[in-house]
Amino acid sequence: MQILEVKNSDRAQLLQKSCDILAQGGLVLFPTETTYGAGVDATNPEAVAKLLRFKSRREGKPLSIAVPYFAAAEPYAIMNPQAEELAQQFLPGPVTVVVKGKGAVAPGVESEFGTLGIRVPDYELLLELLQLYGKPITATSANGSGEKRPYSVSDILSGLSAQQSSLIDLILDAGELPHNPPSTVIDTTLSAPVTLRAGEIRFGENWSEVGKNAITLTSSSQEETQSIAKRLVLKNWDRLKEVGLVIGLDGALGAGKTIFAKGVAEFLQISETITSPTYNYIEEYEYVRHGVTGYLYHLDMWKVGSEIEFQRLEVTKLLRSKNCVVIEWFGVVEPFLQEFLEKNNVPLLRVTISELGNMRTLQILEPTLSKLQATAEMSAHNGEKVGK
Repeated sequence: MQILEVKNSDRAQLLQKSCDILAQGGLVLFPTETTYGAGVDATNPEAVAKLLRFKSRREGKPLSIAVPYFAAAEPYAIMNPQAEELAQQFLPGPVTVVVKGKGAVAPGVESEFGTLGIRVPDYELLLELLQLYGKPITATSANGSGEKRPYSVSDILSGLSAQQSSLIDLILDAGELPHNPPSTVIDTTLSAPVTLRAGEIRFGENWSEVGKNAITLTSSSQEETQSIAKRLVLKNWDRLKEVGLVIGLDGALGAGKTIFAKGVAEFLQISETITSPTYNYIEEYEYVRHGVTGYLYHLDMWKVGSEIEFQRLEVTKLLRSKNCVVIEWFGVVEPFLQEFLEKNNVPLLRVTISELGNMRTLQILEPTLSKLQATAEMSAHNGEKVGK
């Protein structure tokens, strides 16, 4: 590992050395306007595999690519009007725009849904490096998985194992960076843009506004409905692992509630056939996804007529870490369950599905942060590591 101080190095030589290391499949850590990032050649499979070993534990989460300007991503991504409008308004800047990928980057960079994050950083040194190198590099934070945000080289190295440190070829040390939040991540591949991660940038009324956790999406097929379900579970994957997740589904008969549940099961890599548990109330499925083992419980509450009937089902015993509880006809039992969920900080994802012709409308109310989660996010923003 070599560390070069940006202020005390010849700029041209520093940039050329960085390019040489990237071209050889090396891993370079660099400053950005948010945190320190970790970059390899995004088209080099061996280099990306090395980065994934460095990040240690990503559980299938996608990477993003950094480019010097938005149009430079066209060989690797399918642009759409929403993405182009976002790019025009906010790039360069701390925004990652998610679009459909073309499969032109190395395996592990695109998400399992075939999407790709595009980042145009607002940091002069990195823009110069990207322009000189001529190919996209990965754009992910330089900290190990679960470690505090890396605002200095000491932040990075203090959280790494010896094995992880040995994978770093070069660090461009610009000193301690301002403690800015990570980039805002916006998925533009659905019927409406969806905020996957809130950062410093706030979006106005034309976009999913931070602080308003309600969104409306449309689907024209069963496959698209299942895709929406999978993306929503991925977005809440960390919460599911920590404390569990309840998905409350409402809608008329045949609206698509069980179709949505099938998408959840597919995300959890469950191979069994998912059917509506109308006659036995609860179906149980074990899942194993990226080393995490838990259960999907699929409930149909249509026939529950009283709180006593609901209590006999002992649903609250299912609500624990790594378990996903999907409840069809959630509105029937919401009065019996809401207090427990709030008291125990169990995230609730509400989805109301309506069908009109060949189209489905999904009104989605996403989980709000519990007090514990809010404290953890604030501590992470301040550069502190929060114990579990």
